[in-house]
Amino acid sequence: MAYDPTLDSVKEHPLPRWFSDAKLGIFIHWGPYSVPAYAPRHELIDNLRKGGWSYHFKNNPYAEWYMNSMKIRDSPTWKHHDRRYGRDFDYFEFGDILKESMGRWDCRAWSELFQKSHAKYVVMGAKHHDGFLMFDSEDEQMNREGWCMERDVIGDVGRSVRKKGLKYGVYYSSALDWTFKDETITCMADMLSNGSTDTRYLDYVWNHWLEMIRRYEPDVLWSDIGFPPGRDISELFSHYYNSVEDGLVNDRWMQTPASIQWLFRRYPIRKVIDYFARRMLLKGKVTTLQPPHCDYLTPEYSSFDEINEKKWECVRGLGTSFGYNSMETTDDYISFRELIHLFVDIVSKNGNLMINVGPTAEGEIPKEQRELLIKMGGWLDLYGEAMFGTRPYDIPGGTTSNGVEYRFTRKDEQLYITVLDPIPGKILQFTGFDKYDDCYHLGYDEPVLMKKKKGRSKIKLPQNIGKNSPACSLKLV
Repeated sequence: MAYDPTLDSVKEHPLPRWFSDAKLGIFIHWGPYSVPAYAPRHELIDNLRKGGWSYHFKNNPYAEWYMNSMKIRDSPTWKHHDRRYGRDFDYFEFGDILKESMGRWDCRAWSELFQKSHAKYVVMGAKHHDGFLMFDSEDEQMNREGWCMERDVIGDVGRSVRKKGLKYGVYYSSALDWTFKDETITCMADMLSNGSTDTRYLDYVWNHWLEMIRRYEPDVLWSDIGFPPGRDISELFSHYYNSVEDGLVNDRWMQTPASIQWLFRRYPIRKVIDYFARRMLLKGKVTTLQPPHCDYLTPEYSSFDEINEKKWECVRGLGTSFGYNSMETTDDYISFRELIHLFVDIVSKNGNLMINVGPTAEGEIPKEQRELLIKMGGWLDLYGEAMFGTRPYDIPGGTTSNGVEYRFTRKDEQLYITVLDPIPGKILQFTGFDKYDDCYHLGYDEPVLMKKKKGRSKIKLPQNIGKNSPACSLKLV
C-alpha cells in the first residue's frame, strides 16, 4: 500500500515478516572512539545500583561515549586521556587517526563471520553522538571540515553483507550530535535535553536520512536517543515505507520540543527524571520514551519478564561496551552459555537479539567477539530450526518439578522445547501435550523417548547431547 505523510497512515504499516523470522542481528559500532578504545570496566546496572545516573555517566562503560566522558573532571576517562594523550589533545584528532588506521580494510571478513554466526540482519552505525560520518555524504559535516569518512563505509558494508543474503539497516544518532551541541551529559535529564533544536541541525539530520534511504535502501532505520523537533516525523516514515518495501523503523524517534528541554534542565525536574529512570531500568523495564509510531521496541541490556505482544529487539554488546574497549578482558564478555540462554529466552518472548561487535580502529573484530559468534553459529547449526521462523507459544517456558529450565517456541503445528543446561538421560515431565505423538532431537533427526499417561508426557533427554551444551532443542509433532 501507499502511505500518506500522516500518523494515521503510517500506523497502518504491518511488521515485515522477515523481521519476526530473523531472531538474530548484528550491530556494528565503529568510529573515532575506536582509536582510544577506552572505558572503565563497569556494567550499566552495577553503575546504577552504586550511584545512579550521575555515577554512571562519570564511570560510563560505553567506549563510544569517550568524547563526553573525557570532559567529566576526575572521571576514569578524563584521567586516562590526560595520562595517555595529554590535556590539550583534541578528541577530533582521532578522526584522522581512524582514517589512517583502517588502511586497506576489507569488510568481506566481517560478512563471512556474520554469515557463520547465522545472523539474519546487520545494522551499521552511520553517525554516533560525536557527529563523525561513516559515509561520504553529499551533505558534509556542517561544523567541522573533514569530520567524516572519505570512502563510503556504510555502502561497502551493506553490499558485502547483502551478498551473503543478510538484511541491512543503518543506525544514526538523530537527537545528539556533539559538533552542534557539546554540553557535557552528567545525568539522564542532561541526555534528554542535550539534542540540538537548531533548525540547521533539523535540516541536516533530515537530509541525511533521505540520502541514506535513497542510496542504501536500508531494511531498518535505527534512530537513537530521539529526533530533533520541528517537523512531522510521519513525513519521513511515509517516504521510507513507500521507498523500501518490507522496511521498518525502531522506537527511538521521540521529539522533545525546546520548551520541554528547558524544563528538563530545572533542578527539581532533573532529580525526578533521574530517580524514575533509574528505578525503571533496575526493574528491567524499558526506559526509552515511546514515539507516536514505531514498528518495534529496543530495550538495551534488558529484556521482558513475559511474552510481549509488541515485537521487540534486545540490543547489547558481547561485553559491557558497544564501541571497542581495549580494557575489557575475557571476564567482561558474556559467556557462551549465558549468550545462548539469553537468546533462547528472548526468542521465546517474541524478541530478537541484536548483538553488537566493536571493531578496532584497524577494522578488526576482536578475537573474543569472533569466537563467541562462531560458537553461536555452531549451536544454531544444530538447533536453529527451534529459533528461526518461530513464534511464541502460549507461555515462554518454565521449570520442571525436578529443576530443569526450558523455553517454548512454535512453528505451524510443531512445538519446540529448548532445554537449558540439559543433562543426558534426564526425564522431563509436562502436561497438556496430548496432541503430540512424537518427539525428535533437532540436529540429529533421531526419535526421543516420550511416554504419555493421563494427560502427562514424560520425555527422556537423549544421550548424545554435547558435553556441557548450554541448551538442546526438541521438536514435538
